[in-house]
Amino acid sequence: MAFGRLERRPGAQPMADINMTPLIDVMLVLLVIFMITAPLMSASLKLDLPRADGATPAQASPQALELALQADGSLYLDQERLEPSVFARRLADIARAGGERPEVQLRADRAVPYGRVAELIGQLQAAGLNRIAFVTEAGPAASAAR
Repeated sequence: MAFGRLERRPGAQPMADINMTPLIDVMLVLLVIFMITAPLMSASLKLDLPRADGATPAQASPQALELALQADGSLYLDQERLEPSVFARRLADIARAGGERPEVQLRADRAVPYGRVAELIGQLQAAGLNRIAFVTEAGPAASAAR
């Protein structure tokens, strides 16, 4: 009598391989997003710098602080040379004084390293002086127009 086989067929086995297609799709989308947003995040210091061609001489307002940084690293506040410790104390005094914060007009020599200028801006912002103007000389196109 042939009733069939006695051995059973194995049932369907679960698939042990990972489907990589959705993972690759997600990674490519993330790559595109980072490629688009990376250039936008590189500008961390947002400044509205005047163009040198259209620069006009700065009119010193009565509340403006004139800050000059020479190529040798010497620092002048309103035509007075200051050592770094004295400058830090002056900034602390300005921060303690209430009222409206004055504008800082920063004149930096062309040969001053960018890192030093950024460090000076950080000190000013830590003291609460957020209005910083960069003073430049008039370029050749601006002086020819006069």
